[in-house]
Amino acid sequence: MPTPPPFRRRRLGRKLTRMRTQAKLTLEEAAKALYRTKSTLHRLEKGETVLDVHLAKSMMDLYDQYDPELLDQALRAREPGWWTTHGIENQGYIDVETEASDVRDLSPLIIPGLLQTTGYMRAMFEAHRLKRTRRWLENDIRVRQIRQERLTQPDEPLHLHAILDEAALRKVVGSREVMREQLRHLLELAKRPNVTIQLVSSGQGVVDGMATAFTLLGFAGPDEPEVLYIEYLTGALHIEEERQLQEARLTFGFAASQALGPEDSVVLIERVLAE
Repeated sequence: MPTPPPFRRRRLGRKLTRMRTQAKLTLEEAAKALYRTKSTLHRLEKGETVLDVHLAKSMMDLYDQYDPELLDQALRAREPGWWTTHGIENQGYIDVETEASDVRDLSPLIIPGLLQTTGYMRAMFEAHRLKRTRRWLENDIRVRQIRQERLTQPDEPLHLHAILDEAALRKVVGSREVMREQLRHLLELAKRPNVTIQLVSSGQGVVDGMATAFTLLGFAGPDEPEVLYIEYLTGALHIEEERQLQEARLTFGFAASQALGPEDSVVLIERVLAE
């Protein structure tokens, strides 16, 4: 599947749609009044094309809605993502996570990227069947490290709730020393008030939802819908349809109710580390 338009443009497009519908104008009526084609306006509202600031001003006049943030959003939507300076193309996730305020990650067999040590992520990248050049590898590692910085920033840190299977702790990625360092890192992060780590122990048997991996990303803005992100072999899904989002919320909530609590999860990590 093709990579969706950048998240900032999609968010801006949703705002344009809300403004138009609140003005009680159809797409065709608005396009005619703005001297644009219907398809041009449709692409803008889907985030497929960038919004010119002059057109943004015309929209505010036509819709009789002054939004002081609209022009700033239009300008920001045109900017390249920070990861591009590291030679990384947007693959549909980093830009969403960059704008998110909270992340719920269900990852049965692998430590989530936001919780990985450098040694663990290096081993993961090196194990991929597509061999990276050294520069490519180091760029991927640096981008992941920058993403992780949001967990420890003093102002408005990213909130992360991760649910893992015990198997993720026991799978040797890189080496046993890499795994010991990784487990110690999990223990340190678990102390942070914005990080919740829960484990499904091996003795709990089958827990619904733990057969797959997915990420739910939430945003501070009240009008911004969550995004359900699911990777698969040849691409990824970005889901914003409420029925499917609700199913993901229920699945994550059920897995959380069946998993060990945060304190018991820390005890399990300590036990695996001591073995």
